[in-house]
Amino acid sequence: MSEYQYYEFQALDHPLSCEEQDQLRAISTRARITATSFTNTYNWGDLSGNPRHMVERCFDAHLYVTNWGTHRLMLRLPKQTLDLPTVRPYCLEHHVDAWTTRTHLLLEMTSEDEGGDWIEGADDSLAALIGVRDELATGDLRPLYLAWLSALAARELEDDAEEEYQTCPEPPVPAGLGELTAPQRALADFLRVDDDLLAVAAQASPAAPRKPARPTKQELAPLIAAMSQKEKDALLLRLALGPEPGLHTELLHRLHGAGALTTVSGRRSAAHLLDAAHTLRTERRRRAEHERATARAQRLTALASEAESAWQQIEAHIATKRTSAYDQAVTLLAELRDAYAHTGRHTDFRRRLTRLREGNQRRPGLIHRLDRHNLR
Repeated sequence: MSEYQYYEFQALDHPLSCEEQDQLRAISTRARITATSFTNTYNWGDLSGNPRHMVERCFDAHLYVTNWGTHRLMLRLPKQTLDLPTVRPYCLEHHVDAWTTRTHLLLEMTSEDEGGDWIEGADDSLAALIGVRDELATGDLRPLYLAWLSALAARELEDDAEEEYQTCPEPPVPAGLGELTAPQRALADFLRVDDDLLAVAAQASPAAPRKPARPTKQELAPLIAAMSQKEKDALLLRLALGPEPGLHTELLHRLHGAGALTTVSGRRSAAHLLDAAHTLRTERRRRAEHERATARAQRLTALASEAESAWQQIEAHIATKRTSAYDQAVTLLAELRDAYAHTGRHTDFRRRLTRLREGNQRRPGLIHRLDRHNLR
């Protein structure tokens, strides 16, 4: 297989009309097209249609994954649920982009990693990611901040101009970055957000407020009464035209911002975040290395205290005259050598090793293995 590209589009708010399905069929005769989706894979060639135009006209979500490292998620939301001025601070070059049509705002989030490993299941991620759209529609801006973090790390790999990061401001920091929802965690994984960078960013993020209880009739009645007649007529018309999955959420958001999370002003520069993440990563690795060294020291001390039992195991392995047993003996000998060295008993080990070699000179397979591991 020379290449692999996966395209998936989902219509969430309205099913595709027969005419729209016919138009999509003209784009690809091989695609699987339903009243709510368009899915196709390419091993050679490419999609003849423009994904942006397809989302603008027909779809509310689009996933694109390639075997050369591209991960892309595109979402379409009604303009009344999320406006462009709110999104703009989170846009960063070609990694996070947003634009509007007459009726919708479109958001495109891309992660590129040409040198990375293929992430199993990445092309089956849209179901896990789709909840991000509803979260954005209710005022939760954590997905936007995650996309910005992904873009920031990607730009650092592309360009080392330190002054650019010093002057690149942090966008508003949403509450709850330290406690992501399941769709947000899936988005962070899909966009390859660095965990250390996220941990640093979350330090300035307030705790997410507790999820409000379901509103009562008594709470909603005065809020609905306060709406203008024009707003009510527009909502009733949309309701009458057919099922619209996001209408309930949108109405609650209009009434009192249900589900919206607060943000705090971003006060840090991109350089500060990247440097702090580097420091955190270095410290974490240092601790991990220290823990590994401590565990190894404890293991070697324990082995040295049971050295006689280990020598007996080694001799038992050798006595079988099997090559696999020779390998086990040599592995244990190498560990035993380190254990003796750890406890300052080099001479004792060399004395026992010399006796072992002299007693097994007629076993060239064993001697060869001992020489190869520098057990002389």
